[in-house]
Amino acid sequence: MEFIIAKSGGFCRGVKKAVDTALTVDAKNTYIYGEIIHNPQVVQQIINRGIVMVERLEDVPEGATLIIRSHGVGRDVYKLCERRNIRVLDCTCEFVRRTQRIVDEKHREGKTVIIVGEKSHPEVVGLNGWCENEAFIFSSEDEDFSVLPEKECCIVAQTTYSEEKFEKIIKILNDKRGKTVEVFKTICYTTIGRQNEANDLSKQCDAILVIGGLNSSNTNKLYDICAKNCPNVFRLASAVDLDYKTIKNFKKVGIVTGASTPNAQTQEVLLKMEMETEAKATMAEVVANMDSQPKFKKGQLITATISSADDSGVAVLLPLAKKEVILDKEEVDCEVYNKDDFNAKLGEEIELMVVAINPVKLSQKQIKKIKEEEAMIADIQNGKEFEVVCTGFNKGGLTSELGSYVVFVPAREIRSGYVKELDKYVGKKLRLRLIEVKTERRKEIIASQRVIIEEEKAAREAAKAAKEAEFFASIHVDDVVEGKVERVTSFGAFVSVNGFDCLAHISDLSWTGVKAVTDVLEIGQKYEFKVLKIDEESKKVSIGYKQLQAQPWDIAAEKYAEGDVIHGKVVRIVPFGAFVEVEKGIDGLVHVSQISHEFLENPTTALTIGQEIDAKILKLDCAEKKMTLSIKALEPKPENVERKPRAAKAEDGEVKEKVRKPRAAKPADEVTEWNEGGVGGVSIADLLNKNS
Repeated sequence: MEFIIAKSGGFCRGVKKAVDTALTVDAKNTYIYGEIIHNPQVVQQIINRGIVMVERLEDVPEGATLIIRSHGVGRDVYKLCERRNIRVLDCTCEFVRRTQRIVDEKHREGKTVIIVGEKSHPEVVGLNGWCENEAFIFSSEDEDFSVLPEKECCIVAQTTYSEEKFEKIIKILNDKRGKTVEVFKTICYTTIGRQNEANDLSKQCDAILVIGGLNSSNTNKLYDICAKNCPNVFRLASAVDLDYKTIKNFKKVGIVTGASTPNAQTQEVLLKMEMETEAKATMAEVVANMDSQPKFKKGQLITATISSADDSGVAVLLPLAKKEVILDKEEVDCEVYNKDDFNAKLGEEIELMVVAINPVKLSQKQIKKIKEEEAMIADIQNGKEFEVVCTGFNKGGLTSELGSYVVFVPAREIRSGYVKELDKYVGKKLRLRLIEVKTERRKEIIASQRVIIEEEKAAREAAKAAKEAEFFASIHVDDVVEGKVERVTSFGAFVSVNGFDCLAHISDLSWTGVKAVTDVLEIGQKYEFKVLKIDEESKKVSIGYKQLQAQPWDIAAEKYAEGDVIHGKVVRIVPFGAFVEVEKGIDGLVHVSQISHEFLENPTTALTIGQEIDAKILKLDCAEKKMTLSIKALEPKPENVERKPRAAKAEDGEVKEKVRKPRAAKPADEVTEWNEGGVGGVSIADLLNKNS
């Protein structure tokens, strides 16, 4: 008789976490919500520690500790525990937790949630609790799917459900509902691996032994898969159920174990078979083959049973093996090694890591690192951002490492837009978020940096938009605001007002005009400005500085009066007179008749631009921004000055004396009326009209 043992056996990671928690936690005032796993022997071992198993939360007293098994629970359980001050030790399987998040998210989006699995299974009951118990639950492909409402839906599966049946249900729903169905394949990859292995093994063997709790869902599915391919499948809860006579005539027997079956139970079955007289030789060969074949990989985590301890280390029995392996005392995770501590724990299981093969070497110290890595991966799967340094690239994207995982960032996930030169990222830090974790062939993380960049950009834009909306709601034309000069240009200054950039144009900085912004404003300093214009659509605000400063003409009356003598500079000459700059922003007019006591044909015969002169104020009108000046009023009037008549040409070309009748003198204020841009002067048209 030949025996073939499935490679995948024993507790899955989720079940092991729950069982380890129940076996190590302080049993005082501790409860478990339902069976920790569907295995009577393990459940009884935990109960024997003093931990109480309950089916109702009402039976858990306030302030107690509650272990939530790997199947998970609904949202209301956590809320109730919080209200009643119950400490929760959450051992929900990471695959179940992922399915819970999907159900929660899609229900919030308003989609119909479909759960494929056993209606009464605790995992399915828990999943339904994340969508207000409104999910449609289907156990097989033969059920009536017409009850589903006519709206978009999503479909998830119990993590231990049959992959084959799930695919059939997906096809039915896709045929009926088309693109309105969003499919999430949530069956645990270890479950799929066990099912595929059971399928292959059952095709090779004459008989199959399926070992595991009789009410274990995943074990029962392994039984169903094997029964399709092999007519002789035997269900064993433990070694007690084995009747060797029923299998002794088969040539090839396969052994399959469920995820809730401890390795010790499988070993018990093997040892009982060995004890049968007819099977001794065969079982010796099986054990020998098991020991000779390379069963372990470097870095693999295994559960071993303590068999003895001495000064050199701890002897342990590896899964499905008869030969002991020594765990060196240097690899034991403790401050000081004491063999007596381990001899007191004979028969107990400990978790170890394979650090070398041929021969097999084990370590307990390395477990801490692995645990930390598992916790890190769990956080990453929950959406936590993580960082790596890019170590290489290939045609498809960037590569790196995170612990024992290979990290791959597809080129399209590096940033928004096409990335051509991937080599430039080598050696640079990448901020990433998980897309997918793969463990089928190797431990690999597929991640994205683009989603983080785009989220942060969207957040910045949203914050900016909110800030702008708040700013424009609080500012109005003619408001006086305080702003800090951030930067200057040739055309003005950009001023931060409540965090928003406003423009103070150079023309709005001074009433007298400036050549450079820094002649008036200093970068980094705060000033008060007046709001001149608001354009919310284009996000532009114009402000002015000079509008809050006094104009030169506004205070001219305080500085000047008629009869005063001023000192100024000729800045412009026109046919009817000269403009004199009294100060920046204030010009006065010296009419041609007020330049000299002598008659002048043109002001340029007596004055030049830039010439500094003294003059008397004849008239001052600050409201009209006019100042009339006289130079000759400061000079003594010549005695007996006669004006020579102009010579006139006769028709024959002979010069004749032209006699002019004396003209009555006009008052000075009459000839000095002007209006030219707010600066004193006589318009040519007015002079022509008065002289005609």
